[in-house]
Amino acid sequence: MKTLTSSLALTLSLTLSLLLLPPAPAAAADKLTLVLDWFVNPDHGPIVIAQEKGYFAAEGLEVEVVAPADPSDPPKLVAAGKADLAVSYQPQLHLQVHEGLSLIRVGTLVATPLNCLLVLKDGPVKSLADLKGRKIGFSVAGVEEALLGAMLAPHGLALDDVELVNVNWSLSPSLMSRQVDAVIGAFRNFELNQLAIEDIEGRCFFPEEEGVPAYDELIYVANPETMDPAVVLRFLAATEKATQFIVNHPEESWEIFAGTAKELQDELNARAWKDTLPRFALRPAALDVGRYARFEAFLAEAGLVPSEYPVTRIAVQVSVQ
Repeated sequence: MKTLTSSLALTLSLTLSLLLLPPAPAAAADKLTLVLDWFVNPDHGPIVIAQEKGYFAAEGLEVEVVAPADPSDPPKLVAAGKADLAVSYQPQLHLQVHEGLSLIRVGTLVATPLNCLLVLKDGPVKSLADLKGRKIGFSVAGVEEALLGAMLAPHGLALDDVELVNVNWSLSPSLMSRQVDAVIGAFRNFELNQLAIEDIEGRCFFPEEEGVPAYDELIYVANPETMDPAVVLRFLAATEKATQFIVNHPEESWEIFAGTAKELQDELNARAWKDTLPRFALRPAALDVGRYARFEAFLAEAGLVPSEYPVTRIAVQVSVQ
């Protein structure tokens, strides 16, 4: 009995000692810098929701989300090792890899094209053939010209048959003021809604329905030489969970998203949120190799890249690394 009592006393003493020990420090979260393609907008829904719902933290990540001063900077910052990830565009990625930038696609944010050729519904352009001799506004040279050329070709037109006007980022204003007859590079989830809010009806001609291979509009790019695939995979797991939450709870997720900044709480962003929701990548880590191969071939045929690179130089599925 004395032995049992002594053992019990020792056990209680050890238990008390353990309880009095200071708690072990939590493992430090891996820090990740993500540069957006533009200011925060509904296109970035899964990123914002993952941050606000704690999904990044649950994956052991501390993600700093940065809006760029210049929309052309994000891929360059990643290639230079000054950011871990950037939101970019599949068409631009192909060109940038051929230019020698150390970049690779590691995930998808918006899995369908958003770009379109936008006209006024009551304007003179009823079909793409009506663009002959007319002015078309654009913001970014290169890829948008290739898209436009491919869209015009089935209608017997070439780029020489239209007048291209650089309107910078004033796509909707230049169209509404009839400075141009159409704009290429308009996002169907934004510019169409901008017109509608002004009681002006627009019409989009969709590249993927007019001879252009389908592509991922918004993607995540990393530097293949410096990235940590395991960390990137955890980032994508968090955004996948956020996308599932958005799909399951569209109204609640909108309230969370809009609550992060006063400037998001307007009619344009509310409309854009609804139009963007079905376009988010449900499997952001998944890679459609054929899609990237077809777009690379398209650019080579258009003369925008000197040769066709294998997809492995442009995109990767980190989950199988």
